[in-house]
Amino acid sequence: METLAAGDGVRPAGFEPARSSTGFADADFYRRNDRISVVSTGSEVITGYETLDAPPNRDFYVNTEVWGRRRRFRPSLYQLYSNPQDDSGPPLYEETTGHMEDDSSEEEEEEEEQKEPPPEPTRFGWVQGVMIRCMLNIWGVILYLRLPWITAQAGIGLTWVIILLSSCITGITGLSTSAIATNGKVKGGGTYFLISRSLGPELGGSIGLIFAFANAVAVAMHTVGFAETVVDLMSENGAVMVDRINDIRIIGIITVTFLLGISTAGMAWESKAQILFFLVIMVSFINYFVGTVIPASPDKQAKGFFSYKADIFATNFVPSWSGPEGSFFGMFSIFFPSATGILAGANISGDLKNPTVAIPRGTLMAIFWTTLSYILISATIGSCVVRDASGLLNDSLSPSSGEACQGISCQFGWDFSDCVNNNTCTFGIRNYYQSMSMVSAFAPLITAGIFGATLSSALACLVSAPKVFQCLCRDRLYPLIGFFGKGYGKNDEPLRGYVLTYLIAACFILIAELNTIAPIISNFFLCSYCLINFSCFHASITNSPGWRPTFRFYNKWLSLLCALCCLVIMFLLTWWAALIAFGVVFFLLLYTLYKRPAVNWGSSVQASSYNIALSHCVSLNQVQDHVKNYRPQCLVLTGVPSTRPALVDLVSCFTKGLSLMMCSNVVAVSADGTRRHQRCLQLEAPFQAGPSSAQKQSGDAHQAWLNKRKVKSFYTDVVASDLRSGVNVLLQGAGLGRITPNVLLMGFKSDWRTDSPQVAHDYIGILHDAFEQQYGVCVLRMREGLDVTLPCRSYVNPCFDGGDEKISPSPSLQTPGAAADDPRPSSPFQKKQAKKTIDVYWLSDDGGLTLLLPYLLTRRKRWATCKVRVFVGGDAEKKEEQREEVVTLIKKFRLGFHDVEVLPGLLHNPQPGSVRQFENMVAHFRMEETNPKNNSDSTPHDEPWRITDQDLERNKAKTLRLIRLNEVLQESSREAALVVVTMPVGRRGVCPSFLYLAWLDFLSRDMQPPVLLVRGNQENVLTLYC
Repeated sequence: METLAAGDGVRPAGFEPARSSTGFADADFYRRNDRISVVSTGSEVITGYETLDAPPNRDFYVNTEVWGRRRRFRPSLYQLYSNPQDDSGPPLYEETTGHMEDDSSEEEEEEEEQKEPPPEPTRFGWVQGVMIRCMLNIWGVILYLRLPWITAQAGIGLTWVIILLSSCITGITGLSTSAIATNGKVKGGGTYFLISRSLGPELGGSIGLIFAFANAVAVAMHTVGFAETVVDLMSENGAVMVDRINDIRIIGIITVTFLLGISTAGMAWESKAQILFFLVIMVSFINYFVGTVIPASPDKQAKGFFSYKADIFATNFVPSWSGPEGSFFGMFSIFFPSATGILAGANISGDLKNPTVAIPRGTLMAIFWTTLSYILISATIGSCVVRDASGLLNDSLSPSSGEACQGISCQFGWDFSDCVNNNTCTFGIRNYYQSMSMVSAFAPLITAGIFGATLSSALACLVSAPKVFQCLCRDRLYPLIGFFGKGYGKNDEPLRGYVLTYLIAACFILIAELNTIAPIISNFFLCSYCLINFSCFHASITNSPGWRPTFRFYNKWLSLLCALCCLVIMFLLTWWAALIAFGVVFFLLLYTLYKRPAVNWGSSVQASSYNIALSHCVSLNQVQDHVKNYRPQCLVLTGVPSTRPALVDLVSCFTKGLSLMMCSNVVAVSADGTRRHQRCLQLEAPFQAGPSSAQKQSGDAHQAWLNKRKVKSFYTDVVASDLRSGVNVLLQGAGLGRITPNVLLMGFKSDWRTDSPQVAHDYIGILHDAFEQQYGVCVLRMREGLDVTLPCRSYVNPCFDGGDEKISPSPSLQTPGAAADDPRPSSPFQKKQAKKTIDVYWLSDDGGLTLLLPYLLTRRKRWATCKVRVFVGGDAEKKEEQREEVVTLIKKFRLGFHDVEVLPGLLHNPQPGSVRQFENMVAHFRMEETNPKNNSDSTPHDEPWRITDQDLERNKAKTLRLIRLNEVLQESSREAALVVVTMPVGRRGVCPSFLYLAWLDFLSRDMQPPVLLVRGNQENVLTLYC
């Protein structure tokens, strides 16, 4: 049990703080200043169970603050495990501005708390905010003007099938919407927010943009429908302003301007207008149903209305197709757009009191009641009105024409045979679109219902489009739209979005042709439904632990089936409009994939990527390695990648899109937590706080640097007592399953003669450790060095390509990853290579890695113009024979290298001057037996890096050969773009570390082009066989 003294200011975990007069906990327990401290609010009694651990609290999991009290913060892990007596600050990644406050900020907060609370924005419940809004958007001109005609064509039975099939699609979509909406807190943005947070910005952004545009165009569609009805009423009374088309335009512009005024007045006024429209529609429904039970007058009978008759119901129950659209799918394509308003409530999710409750309940209830209303109206209109009627009172049945009369109307005393046979009937539900007005008790109320349905739908779309577009603009997925993301007032109204929607709607109103703009709108809505269902399916199938919707009444397979149905219906409605919709979606998808916006929403696509990667990694365990599938999977000892861009770029050239590349860094930390070989003194305190803090701080920044440089690589770092131990951890633990490194790449240690002997010995020890674990090894050396000069190099391995260590004079704290901010440091391997050569000195057979790496380089565009020359050793007498043998072998490897040269000069003795230079290089590291400065305790065992005379004698032949090889390199490859040389191997215990380093140094010294020393693991990486 953790116990602390009362003076430490620690609040017990189970302690309930005193309540202030405002009703909020008056606690500063979770606040932090520059020092790690826990401040309590009073002198409470200490019970002996004191702990820094905090009980569960909602504040720990939210990103917003509640007015009237300070937000609480969970104690960090550092606070829990650190020593209270330790004066060091917290790790860098825990020093956030949101948690650090001084006394002045405390006073400011106290003053702010005394101010009046901000005004509460208008919020709606599930009835007013979702159900009524969705019902108004579903009820439209189709209900009043087309449902009777569809009933006449398809019959009552198939009309019910069409209605129920449409309702199944919208119902399943509603279930999917409910599941997504209850999987966490829903903010503003509606459909876009649901899809983007579920499927990610790629599909979410494209759907959000076209859905907002479709809603804006839908405003024009519903307004034009309203204007057409008004123009028809005017024409019946002989009133015409200009002509039909221009009258529709004038009335439409005036109407949408009026609706804009209602919208900009605020959500409260818009909601009141919706309630008014809802009441008007309810009155029109009551008026209609009352009219069906009123006995028919002779005038209505002449138009085909006879009240409820079983014979009429039986006759109208079966289909009677006529006209070009006379088919089931033709009727379905006309009816389905009337069911596409189920997202009207979700689109204002930011204005709902509790979206996770309101959206499921309101949407499903709206679908239920509207479906019921469609079924009842189709059944009643089909039971009261015949299909064809003339409307003439003279067509009443006379006694003399009883045998010639045809049709169901004959049973009720009317003969419409002439107009049926001549196709001149103007009434009946097949011919008269205003049949509901004719049936109703008072026809003007049906007209008012049409006005209410069209205007309410237009108003709902006029509000939905800016709300969705505002959320999209604030996410900044696309350029040039951020201007429209600004909100105004307590409800954060997108006034700029309202104006944009108004302008788009006005442009489409000028078309004044409903049939032109309706198909593409329906397809955009269906596309949204398709992706909502697919989002629910995808989130369920990935089995992500984060998918925990509180709404349980959904099925992932039903969601998938509904998504496929929506896809099919899009092409059944209008194939060209479906192609346009998908073309826009894919264009925006490709744009987002190319730009890769810096957002992370925890989408199901990310969960799916993890599942796929994990599944493939596991399946690789069942696949045995084969030489034909060999890939150089590289573990690159870069330190901080931004400090060695040349090493990163070279390795990326032969691994990008082909194999694994893993940049690694070893942070050497002593036992007391301070970093060894400190290059940036300002960073010493964070290391005292704990090396893991440095890892957490720097890892993401270095990976981001690699991503910005478009290098497909992983980044990892380890903390170890010394470099060799850290590299050993990487050699043994890097990778996953079969995706593990098999080649170690590192920079050459050019400062080995000035650095400490132990560090140089460890460097060679790393090579031996890699060979022991069957790694191939590559060492890169460049004339100008690998390290990029920086003011402060954070977390740099101290033994690669050393030089003058620089300490930043700036007093400000340099953060790890500050060097990683700029991805632009250039290197010779980042640009297109000139028409030079890649010289490969294949002096020892290492399995073929020395040949494979240059081949992989030539597959890149920047290296494609370079010619590969292969040099091998041989005898002068058999030079041509040996050359043909190597050419034949390389030809069988299918590498495409044709320029092969045999170097008999390698067997010659080097120049005496070169030998003297080598002897001078190693003289300082030799252990002379007669040297009086050597005490009796200094032995090769104590200093294994020292070179004895016996070591020089044992390795004399190899030393002379490497000295000679350097002379050959300078003669033959001075103008090459890259020199690849088979790296010599020094025997452990036979070749001292300093001698081995002298070999590598002298072999690659004074070379203008970069030199890559390569040694495979002596296993084949090339094969002759198919």
